Amino acid sequence: MLIRIDHVGIVSETLDDATQVLVDKLGFHLDLVRNAVDRAAENGRTKIKFVKVGIGETRVEILLPEDPTTGIGKFLKKRGPGLHHICYASDDLAADAERLQATGLAMIPGEDPEEAGGCFFYPKSMDGILTEILAEGRHYPGEDKK
Repeated sequence: MLIRIDHVGIVSETLDDATQVLVDKLGFHLDLVRNAVDRAAENGRTKIKFVKVGIGETRVEILLPEDPTTGIGKFLKKRGPGLHHICYASDDLAADAERLQATGLAMIPGEDPEEAGGCFFYPKSMDGILTEILAEGRHYPGEDKK
């Protein structure tokens, strides 16, 4: 079952730009636990940082492309900074991935969701929103389960 929103991913040109809004103006804090590991996506060409939202478990994932030819780099160039995706935590990733596909939602092909710890669904099948499902207890697809 999808149990909560794990994080919302945003794309930003710089960490300073993102933290001016999230930290300085909204009063959230950089997530020292999730940021303790230097995370990257797209073969290390996109840096990832997390901001903790309030007292709950929800985070904002800040995607910082370092290469304009990556998917996230192209996204930034075309759309500018802003919302990239929403991620839900699942207590049974394999069952949720199967259930969502059975309803007609289109999963983006890649690694086996259970092995990767997460999966993505195409925006066209999700009312325009890139959607990630992440196994509860994981902080990032591919990460060893905690």
